[in-house]
Amino acid sequence: MIGKRIQQLRKDNGLTLTQLAERAGIAKSYLSSIERDIQKNPSIHFLEKIADVLNIDVKELLNDEEPKENKTTLDKEWIDLALEAMESGISKEQFREFLEFNKWRLQKPKQ
Repeated sequence: MIGKRIQQLRKDNGLTLTQLAERAGIAKSYLSSIERDIQKNPSIHFLEKIADVLNIDVKELLNDEEPKENKTTLDKEWIDLALEAMESGISKEQFREFLEFNKWRLQKPKQ
């Protein structure tokens, strides 16, 4: 399933098959055959080239688990809310103050 893993990571990085092949210096046709599981045993040299372009370790390509994300992904609604706050003139400091107040409010015992 390494081909599907490469394909998913490529798409997660917003790269087309052509872009990844060109950046890695490999044949597009070979990359395509790997992604479609026609070729199942790519060389370590091939994997190193792919991993380098995708900014990951080769181990992550070989790992069957879902890639662990170092950052939380935001859905469109959160991004839109943040943009709306910025456009309305709310500063980062004001937003942080609101978050701190809200945390305090939620932790305060109810009377």
